[in-house]
This record gives sequence, structure tokens and C-alpha cells, in this order.
Amino acid sequence: MAPIYIGVDFHSRQQTICYLKTETGELVISELQHHDKEQVRAFYQQFQGQVSIGLEASGYSPWFEAMLERLGHEVWLGDATEIRRRARWRQKNDRRDAELIWDLMVHNEFPRLHQPLPESREVLRMLRYRQKLIKLRTMSKNSLQAIAMQAGLAKGKQLFTAAGQAQFQAAEMSAVLQWQREHWLELLKPLNQQLLETMVWCKTQSKDDVSIQRLRTHPGIGLLTSLCLLHTLQPISRFRNQRKVVAYAGFDPVIRSSAERATYLGISKAGSRLLRYLLVEAVHTAIRYDQDLKRFYKRLAERRGRPKAKVAAARKLLIRAYIMLRDEIDYAEFRRRAVAARLVPTRSRAH
Repeated sequence: MAPIYIGVDFHSRQQTICYLKTETGELVISELQHHDKEQVRAFYQQFQGQVSIGLEASGYSPWFEAMLERLGHEVWLGDATEIRRRARWRQKNDRRDAELIWDLMVHNEFPRLHQPLPESREVLRMLRYRQKLIKLRTMSKNSLQAIAMQAGLAKGKQLFTAAGQAQFQAAEMSAVLQWQREHWLELLKPLNQQLLETMVWCKTQSKDDVSIQRLRTHPGIGLLTSLCLLHTLQPISRFRNQRKVVAYAGFDPVIRSSAERATYLGISKAGSRLLRYLLVEAVHTAIRYDQDLKRFYKRLAERRGRPKAKVAAARKLLIRAYIMLRDEIDYAEFRRRAVAARLVPTRSRAH
């Protein structure tokens, strides 16, 4: 039985479908409304055999992808920018978009994106959720610090100790500030509890995982960073070299050059924002305990400034993690290999 390709222009409330009816050779284009999920499931259930459904990657299609996977169909997620760039016409509408996706699939030109495994998707969702909770907690604490300073208390981190809270409660302030203080403190309680629950969940996911244990031997790489690294990059075999990993994570430099002029626009930021954030945060600890990384950071900070030095050190940290995952080694073995490589004479390396 020949494979069946279905191009889908997916929206939050509806989708436009394009597929070839093998019995008549007719190209069929139809629409489905998402308010009736049973109708959508029944439509795709009629296709049997090797069925591939292509659509642009979006943040509101997970329910649709899960439904197709339960039916045994293969889901292809495509790069929306690349799909539009390959259009052979100027007009753009839902019917043409669905036909374009189908045409790219049939001619093996569909810019397919990597899809993490279901368990990896769940871990990354939890990490993103935790990051949002941290932002809310940070905003709450900053607001409480502002209220405390208006009341003449400049306690810093000590504000959230038992003694600091006692002074905060006893401080004189207006009725409005008192009201805000109580509500911000009430908001902090469930946030702290939810953050604790997410950490327990993450520890459960990493239990007995050898790859996580290896990554955590590197200074600065903790539980959350190692989870994000593993579930973002795996399978590690899909990266041919270090440059591919750097580009996938969005740490590759953007350069615009013309004739003899070249302009550096910073990093591309094309990959996971969460992964980049966690790696930059991990650098603060890594440069304290890894002397090579520390020397690299200080040398670059003197020339280009601390922000750029942190990003460059985070890129190095990513490459190290990639090597550790690829070669299945821990930090001690990585260091031993690095020392051995430095001891090899330059002439021997050339040969």
C-alpha cells in the first residue's frame, strides 16, 4: 500500500486539509472545525496504512498531535519560516498553505523539525512551568523589598528570614502598603509550595538516570540544567559535530558581511530559551570551580565585558555537556582527556 500524505494548515479553531484520493487521483481540500473533536478523530481514523500528517510547528497543536499518535499516524512538524520561503506563489490563504505542505511532503522537501520523545516533552513542559513560577516569585519578592524600603527597612535577603519578617510586620506604613504587604506574602506561600513540588517531580524523573548523574559531575551543572540538556539534545547522535549543537541551542553568532565589512549581531537565539538561560546561570558556579573556564571567562570579560563573556562561557559549557553525553563520560574523564590532549606535541597532532 502506497504511503498517504496529508498536508494540514492548522489553526486554533479550525484546520484546512489537503490530500490525494488514491482511488480517483483527485486532490481533495476540506476543512474541519475543532469544536467537534470526535468529528476530527473520525476523519483521520478513515486512513489506514502508512499515514503521514504534516503541519507547521505551533504551540496549540499538542492535543492534535497526541490524537494522531493514538491513531497510529506519523506526525511531521515543519519550520513555518522555511515552509513559507519555499512557496511558489505570492498569494497566501489556508487552502494554498495546506496544498503547499502536501506538495513539500510528496516531493521530500518538507523542512521537518525534530520532535522530542513524549517523556522528554513532559520534562521540558515541567521545566518551563517551573521557570514561570520562579518569575512570579521573583516579582513578588521584589515588590515586598520595595514596600520594605519605603518603610525604612533595607534588609536585602535578610527580609525573608524569621527575624526580617518580624521587623517587616512591625514596621510602620500606610494602610495601602499594609494591604499590599499582606497580599504579596499570601501569594508567596503557594508559590513556594508549588516550586517545592516541581523540584520533587524533577528529582523523581532523574532518579537512576546515568546520563543525568554524569552531567551533574561537572561544576555548575545541577539537576534542572542536566534535565534540560538531556531532554533537549537527545538523541545526541543526531548532531554531527559541536557546531551543530551550538547552532541548535541558538549560541551561534549572527554575521552580516558585505565586501570587506563584517557586522557581528550577537547570537542567533534560535533554540531553546530555557536551555540558554540555565546554561548562563550555571556559568556563575562553573567558573568558580573549573580553572580553565575561569581563565577563559576572565580573559574575555576584560576584552568584551561580562555579559558577552557569560554567553561565551555558556557556549563552552554546552559543548562540554555534548561531549560528555556523546562519549558517555563524566567530568573527571573529560578533564583527563583535556590534559592528555594538551600534553601531545603540536607536530604529533598535525600527523
